[in-house]
Amino acid sequence: MIQITTDSTCDLGENAVSRGIDIMPLSVILGERSFRDGVNITPQDIFEFVQKTGKLPKTAAPSIGDYEEFFQKYVDEGKKVIHFNISAKSSSSYQYASTAAKKFGKKVYVVDTMALSSGQGLLVMKAWDLMQEGASAQDIVEKVNALRPLVNTSFIPDRLDYLYKGGRCSRMTMYGANILKIHPLIEMDEGQLVPGKKYRGNMDKCITAYIKDLAVRYPKYDRRRAFITHSSADKSLVDVAKAQVKELFDFDEVLETVAGSVITGHCGRNTLGVLFIAE
Repeated sequence: MIQITTDSTCDLGENAVSRGIDIMPLSVILGERSFRDGVNITPQDIFEFVQKTGKLPKTAAPSIGDYEEFFQKYVDEGKKVIHFNISAKSSSSYQYASTAAKKFGKKVYVVDTMALSSGQGLLVMKAWDLMQEGASAQDIVEKVNALRPLVNTSFIPDRLDYLYKGGRCSRMTMYGANILKIHPLIEMDEGQLVPGKKYRGNMDKCITAYIKDLAVRYPKYDRRRAFITHSSADKSLVDVAKAQVKELFDFDEVLETVAGSVITGHCGRNTLGVLFIAE
C-alpha cells in the first residue's frame, strides 16, 4: 500500500500516468494569470508569452496546504506516500512538502531528488520499480537517496536567451554564444545547475559530441532506462540524439519526453538532454 507522487517538474508525462504515479502541479504565472503546469498550460504558451513580452514566466511552488490536501487522500486510503520534489536548491517545493508531511508522521516520506526534469523522473521511476519488487517504503527511500549522486542530469541549450533572462548568464555571454554558435553543457552538481564544457557548431553536431562525451564519462550505467528529454525540439535533432544513444549505449528502453512548462520556461525551445543513472 504505497503511493508514489512527484512534482510536475519530473517531466514524465504518460510514463507517470500509466503507472499510477500522481503529479502535483507547480504554478506558472504569465503576467496576471496563473496556470497549473501540465494541466492548463503548454510550452507553446510559454514561447508566445516570451516572444510577446520579452520576459520569462514566473513559477511558484504549491503551498503547504496544497501538499497537505494532496497527501491526505492517500493517507485516508491507508497508503504510505513517497513524494519526489525538484531539487531544494531550485524551488521551495521540498521545504513546503516536508512541512506538510509532518502532519502525517511516518505515513508520508518526502525526497529531495537534487535533480530536475527527467533526472528527477529517473528516481521516481526507480522507486516505482522497487515498489513493484515488493520493497517497503523506507527501503525505497533509502535506496533512492543513495542513487541521487549517480543521476546524470544534463542538457544542451540551443540559445542562451532564456538563461540570460533568468539571470543565469550575462548579456555578453549570450550574444557571444549566439553569434559564435556556442552551446554550453548545463548539468546538475549537488542539486544546482552549473555550466560545463562548451560545444561549438550547429545543434546536430553539438548533440552528437555531447552524447559521445557522456559515453566516455559514464562507461558503467543502469541499463534499465534512459530519457531523451527536450523542450519541443526539432524532430531532426531528436532523431540525431536517438541514433547516437542507440549506437553508444545499451539501455533496455529509451524514453522520449517533452519538458513541461516550468522547465521550458527556464531553458527555451530546442534544449535537449540525455539523462540516466550511472553506476
